[in-house]
Amino acid sequence: PRLMMKIAPAVAKAAEDSGVAARPIKDLDAYRDKLQSFVYASGTTMKPIFDAAKRAAKKRVAYSEGEEERVLRAAQIVVDEGIARPTLIGRPGIIAQRIEKFGLRLKEELDYDVVNVEQDHRYRDFWQTYHRMAERKGVTVQVAKIEMRRRLTLIGSMLLHKGEVDGLICGTWGTTANHLHYIDQVIGKRPGGCASTPQDVPVYACMNALLLPDRQIFLVDTHVNYDPTPAELAEITTMAAEEMMRFGLKPKAALLSHSNFGTSNHPSAHKMRQTLELLRAQAPWLEVDGEMHGDVALDGKQRAAVMPHSALAGDANLLVFPTIDAANISYNLLKTAAGGNIAIGPVLLGAAKPVHVLTASATVRRIVNMTALTVADANADR
Repeated sequence: PRLMMKIAPAVAKAAEDSGVAARPIKDLDAYRDKLQSFVYASGTTMKPIFDAAKRAAKKRVAYSEGEEERVLRAAQIVVDEGIARPTLIGRPGIIAQRIEKFGLRLKEELDYDVVNVEQDHRYRDFWQTYHRMAERKGVTVQVAKIEMRRRLTLIGSMLLHKGEVDGLICGTWGTTANHLHYIDQVIGKRPGGCASTPQDVPVYACMNALLLPDRQIFLVDTHVNYDPTPAELAEITTMAAEEMMRFGLKPKAALLSHSNFGTSNHPSAHKMRQTLELLRAQAPWLEVDGEMHGDVALDGKQRAAVMPHSALAGDANLLVFPTIDAANISYNLLKTAAGGNIAIGPVLLGAAKPVHVLTASATVRRIVNMTALTVADANADR
């Protein structure tokens, strides 16, 4: 696909320069953008993020799994497109060997930096800092030394904490919970919640976007909170809506349930009603309604027939689920059955600094997309 992005504009430019072009292209940048929307289905949604990343001053992004093939291929793309300066965590010899094996053109120091997990001059400072942070959480000096050698996401989190990089991407293998454990110990949650309180955001959450044939939808919380409370769901919904606006999209949130506007008094339905009450008080700017069925959320006409006075107009594009089971199952079913595996995320919400935890199924393009989002996040007002 990337060859099409390079060759087609080059051929068009050559034809124009030689005078043989019957219809010269006036704006090559616009042509590239249009071409990208055909080559990469996520291109249109990600365009505001890529534009922001390419203009950004802070571009240093660490990759915890720096020896992984998908990460190396993604690193080549982000270097070629001027999105980021990769910092690869791993063994320098293995990284160089695999770059050559995969036919990549990356050059250490010129294109990327390496954090040597076996020998780095910052090791003592890193483990000592980690020990001070976590010594009252069961982390002894010996544990801190060992963990800082072998836990790649811990190393990446410390790089971010120390200002050695501007963002972190991890999670191409392992579980979200394990990665988030080290992120929480070192990076922590961002200050200030949706109610503008001085407390930290009470939860992390993960949001995924699906690019379906006729719409874009965002789903929360797909990976972190098993059974969030109404207060947590209100916070998650607000964080997700704020993130959507960075994509240039107006969030229209639907609080989903087996209950449809009061047809059930089960505790899970009551939870979603409480969430709505909190959101109306804490985020009056947000267009949101619930609790409702999934089909009613995605069909504004059907909703108007069921609830003509709904506060939500048109089709919802932000789906808020009552549990992680509902969110994760729905996301994976839709991604496979209807979405052609075209997805963005997971986007980690609630962290104090730009960090994202991917999944084992992450594609090269998904890593590139999340790199651009990380860079844009690092240069935005937080």
